[in-house]
Amino acid sequence: MRLYYIAGNWKMHKTVNESVALARELAARLSCCKEKVMIAPAFTALSEVAKVIEGTNILLGAQNMGPEEQGAHTGEVSVLMLKDLGVKVVILGHSERRHTYLESDALINRKVRLALAQSLEVILCVGETLEEREGGRLEKVIDTQLCEGLAGVDGAALDRVTIAYEPVWAIGTGKTATPEDADAVHAYCRKVVAALYGEQKAKAMIIQYGGSVKADNAAALMAKPNIDGALVGGASLKAESFVPIAMFR
Repeated sequence: MRLYYIAGNWKMHKTVNESVALARELAARLSCCKEKVMIAPAFTALSEVAKVIEGTNILLGAQNMGPEEQGAHTGEVSVLMLKDLGVKVVILGHSERRHTYLESDALINRKVRLALAQSLEVILCVGETLEEREGGRLEKVIDTQLCEGLAGVDGAALDRVTIAYEPVWAIGTGKTATPEDADAVHAYCRKVVAALYGEQKAKAMIIQYGGSVKADNAAALMAKPNIDGALVGGASLKAESFVPIAMFR
């Protein structure tokens, strides 16, 4: 049976003190949570948040990382730096990285393989724009992002990969795919994984939904057979909105 996995992506929000305060409140209120939980603060807050959640049931995540271990890469943060701070999970291929910062599938794949080689867990984000969906290219987009994003990843390492399906048109817009629509795409993601790695790996794969997830739609989304959790953006910035999502059952 797959576990539900609830991840909070704080994006470019919160000072260090604000991040510490939220992490402290989440650690207290989610101590009895049955689900797997991760929070991804801004890079500047990782060190202090790590201290707050050490020994709790909350994993420390990073929102991105550079494609090299070290070197002359001004402005990048390396996987070694993240590990040194206690980061366990890294979000890669988020739609904002793909569409705002023009990260290619090839670049995302380099990051995925590097993170896995350094024993981190990965949340690999995939998803289509509204134009791609309306143009009938949804499955092609998902297939390409998964196949190229997972290129060179062997079956053993796949156990440390979570897929997050995030329709670009539903991120930060207040729009959400219906549970039925979301589940259909999750099922397609599982089909692609099965073609790459076999049915057993596909059945075991945790696939989150991301796209304006809130307390009032989380339970309906995760009641679907192929939806195994949520990658939460705006609703993860306050305990009163994130805790009900993590405690949806």
